[in-house]
Amino acid sequence: MAVLPFRPTPFFANKNRAFWRLQAVGWGGALLLRAMSALANGQPLSFLVLVLIATITGFSISLILSVVYRLLIVRRPLVTWGVTALVVPVAVTLYAFIDAWVIALYRPETGASFAQLLIGVFYLDLTLIGAWSALYYAINFYLQVEEQNDQLLRLENQATSAQLAMLRYQLNPHFLFNTLNSISTLVLLKQTEPANAMLTRLSGFLRYTLINEPTGRVTVAQEVETLQLYLGIERMRFEERLRTSFHIDEAAKPALLPSLLLQPLVENAIKYAVSPQESGAEITVTAQLVGAMLRITVSDTGPGLQNGAGDNRVSGVTFDGGEPVSTGVGLANIRDRLAQAYGETHRFEIVDPPEGGFTVLIEIPFERREPAAVPPAPSRASVAMN
Repeated sequence: MAVLPFRPTPFFANKNRAFWRLQAVGWGGALLLRAMSALANGQPLSFLVLVLIATITGFSISLILSVVYRLLIVRRPLVTWGVTALVVPVAVTLYAFIDAWVIALYRPETGASFAQLLIGVFYLDLTLIGAWSALYYAINFYLQVEEQNDQLLRLENQATSAQLAMLRYQLNPHFLFNTLNSISTLVLLKQTEPANAMLTRLSGFLRYTLINEPTGRVTVAQEVETLQLYLGIERMRFEERLRTSFHIDEAAKPALLPSLLLQPLVENAIKYAVSPQESGAEITVTAQLVGAMLRITVSDTGPGLQNGAGDNRVSGVTFDGGEPVSTGVGLANIRDRLAQAYGETHRFEIVDPPEGGFTVLIEIPFERREPAAVPPAPSRASVAMN
């Protein structure tokens, strides 16, 4: 798709400039229309001077009215419309008086009295001033509504961003504490090499969480790379008890999803599938395109929902001595983030496979980053000229 070499600017982005443009176009159109009407009715060319003077007079009066209306439009409706109803007749009368006076000076041979001339131009001037006033209020009220809508949209976006940031930052602190405790243990045992490796992986993972915007999105490939950083840390704790496999289709790798969306799911699997079993468990992450949707599943070979721990796993709350202990993040976190980011256009399901284990299925609209616009290659002619 062709890319415009410039970014279009909204007409009312600069209100002052837009006002003068509308003034020029509006009164210029009125001048042209009255001039053509005069010539069509057989008026001499000298009559165009009267048309020009009348247009300049209307233009000047409209500038005075714009100052008055600018003060009135922010008042209560009763004050705005009440004062406007008084100002318009005064402005029209002044406009008609000047027009009639100029006609009487330039064409004394008409034989009409000044009152007749005043009444004759009054209705035309009333139409012009009335139409100008109506357009002024209509445009400014429209701009006020648009500004309020933009402000409301900004507030909603800020609220959504804050909600997403809060959800993104609900990373389980137990993970950090356990990792630091493991590093401390390795240091005490003078196993500096594995301690250094774990610390390097931890710093890489934390760096990723800090440099990425809480409300930003990353590709599936980037998310999987981060998961492997996280799993590398946990694998040093659980060793062969933690087994993982990734099945990521090539077509799904550039798909976008909220950053760190899958880490709590894998953490959940480690906590409830790998940790309680002596043999550990296998965690499988798959991603594929299904029509216009990106489908991601995170499954494990743990006990699933077949025992009493299943309800705790779904709610994200465990019990220690009868007291509830929050895990920091849970499946509700993922569900809330998806609802904030995609509304109704997503799917989040917890599956209890008959063969055992636990599976979370997510479907979101397939989106990918637009490629950066590439400037056209210079033609041979331009190269020769250079």
